[in-house]
Amino acid sequence: MADIEQLRNRLGEGIVIPACPLALNRRRGFDERRQRALFRYYHSAGAGGLAVAVHTTQFAIHDPKVGLFEPILALAAEEKDRANSRCRLIAGICGRTRQAVVEAQTARAHGCDAALLSLAALRNASDDQLIAHCKAVAEVLPLFGFYLQPSVGGRVLSYEFWRRFAEIHSVVAIKIAPFNRYQTLDVVRAVVDAGRDDIALYTGNDDNIVLDLLTPFCFECGGKNVIRRIVGGLLGHWAVWTKTAVELHSRCLQLVQAGTPIPPDLLRLAVEITDANSAFFDAANAYAGCIPGLHEVLLRQGLLEGTWCLNPDEVLSQGQLEEIDRVYRAYAHLNDDKFVAEHLAEWLSD
Repeated sequence: MADIEQLRNRLGEGIVIPACPLALNRRRGFDERRQRALFRYYHSAGAGGLAVAVHTTQFAIHDPKVGLFEPILALAAEEKDRANSRCRLIAGICGRTRQAVVEAQTARAHGCDAALLSLAALRNASDDQLIAHCKAVAEVLPLFGFYLQPSVGGRVLSYEFWRRFAEIHSVVAIKIAPFNRYQTLDVVRAVVDAGRDDIALYTGNDDNIVLDLLTPFCFECGGKNVIRRIVGGLLGHWAVWTKTAVELHSRCLQLVQAGTPIPPDLLRLAVEITDANSAFFDAANAYAGCIPGLHEVLLRQGLLEGTWCLNPDEVLSQGQLEEIDRVYRAYAHLNDDKFVAEHLAEWLSD
């Protein structure tokens, strides 16, 4: 496990962390060759981190009957070493406490830097029970908090919960992904009130990526105004068109650091990205096709062989393909198809 202060510093700088999809073949078996190609794509595109075994990777891999949790972590670590990369590996951790601790131990054994901790399995737990669960996992790996929107399996988490969560020493970052502005503010305010300027804030709000990166969040604490910013993203949306995402993130950071006014073209770009995300994530159908939607983009680029998911019923929604066609035509400047085409043979090679 990397030194926690080095990890805090790296996450505090702000990095792009794609939430990695799972590569399957037409028999819905693990496609190791194309999984390696995906990892190589993200490294080559300039991602500063990789999130594996998360929602975009399909939570079903955590089922021992599926048996893919450890293999995909091992592969991610191997490809990181191959790339000689500074990339930070973030492991999705699920389940009740016993399972979550075992998963964190497995992730640590494979060199993962932090645990992105899903609380979906503790849907009816009290705040006391949730905090005890988080502390148990924190004894194994640094925590990357995770506010997952309820529509894809998360639960509502109060300001009071996040205030207590922010007091756990080994929390290094929080992915804020409720797709809800009020709940986003709850997290940022809780971190400010806890006095934790060493917890990096990351957007997971795929519907509001650019504005999250540009917004100053100002709250009064101890008689002083404290400004916090979201410095990076851990996003399913950044699993596609990643090269462009890295360039966008860099531009946003440079603007924030320089304190210059936000140019209108960047605000327009914010809307375009949200519109593209609505197609990829299948917002019209309560995100039912969000994972196949990302697979469809990667299929078009040749990185995946198909849009298959572990669950045969998880497919593109009616009309979703046409929506992806629409945003591909409308926002050709957002894709990185040329970059992928130039390197695809290399990434697919042994």
